Amino acid sequence: MSAAATLAGAAPRLATDWHSIIWKKVYRTVRRLQARIVKAIRASRWGKVKSLVYLLTHSFSGRALAILRVTNNRGASTPGVDGVIWDTPELKTAAFHTLRAHHYSPQPLRRVYIPKSNGKTRPLGIPTIRDRAMQALYLLGLDPIVETTSDANSYGFRSQRCCADALAQCHTTLNQASSATWILEGDIKSCFDRISHNWLLAHVPMDKTILKKWLKAGFMEKRLWFATTEGTPQGGIVSPALANAALNGLERLLRQRFAATVRQQKKHKVHLVRYADDFIITGTSKVLLEYEVKPLVEQFLKERSLELSHEKTSITHVQTGFDFLGQNLRRYHDGKVLLKPSRKSLRNFLAKVGALFKGYGRHANAGQMIQKLNPILRGWALYHCHASSKSTFAKVDDWIFQTAWRWARRRHPRKNATWVKKKYFTRVGNADWVFHGQVPTKEGKTWPILLYRTAKTAIQRQVKIQGDANPYDPEWEAYFEERLQARMARTLAGKGKTKALWQQQGGRCPVCGDALTEESGWHHHHILWRVYGGEDQLANLQLLHPNCHRQIHSKELSGRETASRKGR
Repeated sequence: MSAAATLAGAAPRLATDWHSIIWKKVYRTVRRLQARIVKAIRASRWGKVKSLVYLLTHSFSGRALAILRVTNNRGASTPGVDGVIWDTPELKTAAFHTLRAHHYSPQPLRRVYIPKSNGKTRPLGIPTIRDRAMQALYLLGLDPIVETTSDANSYGFRSQRCCADALAQCHTTLNQASSATWILEGDIKSCFDRISHNWLLAHVPMDKTILKKWLKAGFMEKRLWFATTEGTPQGGIVSPALANAALNGLERLLRQRFAATVRQQKKHKVHLVRYADDFIITGTSKVLLEYEVKPLVEQFLKERSLELSHEKTSITHVQTGFDFLGQNLRRYHDGKVLLKPSRKSLRNFLAKVGALFKGYGRHANAGQMIQKLNPILRGWALYHCHASSKSTFAKVDDWIFQTAWRWARRRHPRKNATWVKKKYFTRVGNADWVFHGQVPTKEGKTWPILLYRTAKTAIQRQVKIQGDANPYDPEWEAYFEERLQARMARTLAGKGKTKALWQQQGGRCPVCGDALTEESGWHHHHILWRVYGGEDQLANLQLLHPNCHRQIHSKELSGRETASRKGR
């Protein structure tokens, strides 16, 4: 039975070969079912929603996309307690038979701990690859439901939404002279670890049997099994959607209590902006936030067995300013409300850069160090490029120059400053003292590389996503296409060849037809392979998803081997 014949129904007994899957049909089938789920929710046809989710989670296409997700993300090579990973086409093909609800029993999570900025550690649970795939499969049906029923100003762990949208909404809410002047900064204490299992089982619209098995799977630590009686573990693919499902409704509750009429809205000016378990709530007075809004929030959280963190929850005046998602928002004396990189974010970033200079020591290659530094510098600058960051970028570049200069002088204590400058610093246009080096290539040659200057990053105001925009609704397709084009234009700035290919292909992979994004990643494919004389020219290049690239090469190699055998 072919892949094309079974895309919307139950998976066949013998799954098709991994590299023969027609991904265009897979994506089309899943999207069509998700769009129908959204339509059924808006019509309040919950019986129809249930049947569509069942069809999606038992389909060939759903299983294919679930396997693709867990084998293409960053954790693909990280095993769970069973030590298994799916790193070959044969294992991925065999995985189709394991993604069945019948007799499914998840294994315990592998518990690890990751450090937090305050010196404490955060527990992280790593499911087995099979359990991750099952979560990814059921998330295909759950995510359209959560997305359609979410609060308008919730931005964390949601498709097509980001920190910049949340920060832009904060600025929009507070930047007028008539805006609210007091802010409740809220943080939920150990949100993922304390969510009530009973609440999730009663309110999350998905297969209760499967959900209960995930919640009660427990975890392994030092070869001992520990039961889980509360919380949804960080590290699971479905955990962010479950957390959002639990926290959705807070904005509607606040609106009903403090903005049911225009008069109430003008009097209280209560607005919520939430990113995962961090949120702010605005209000016209400290008394309003302390004695009316905060108790309402605490009652809402208590029903889910959650509570506010007393250490991180505070009420602040807008002229004092507050930190949110790595940026500081404050109204200055001239009346302007500005977003800037927070001191904590800047301090942590400079410490990371300084540690890299120190780690490379006196005998490091400058080019290789610059190669490590540039993604860090560019990533931090792009995150803050939507704020008023120009002066901060200039200070960062000056600090990095001073650090690079001291590093270069330590490498050559017997050389004078003129010699060191000539070796490590060059002039580029009007900019002098640009740190540079040489990076070795596989061919034994070297190519020059310049240190990225954050001040070159253009400041561009974020166009906030519309509150009711839904990536699973076909009516919003053109809107999200425009936003993706704008975002990728910023991401690919300075990457001439990649940007030209992305524009030439309309931002889509020619094999599967799906969008090429930062999250999906891409490979440069040589139409005529380099080993057969293919060149690095645009006419001989394509941008493909990593899996599509492997699929193309697998088919071409298979074809050449067949032709070779026939030739003999």
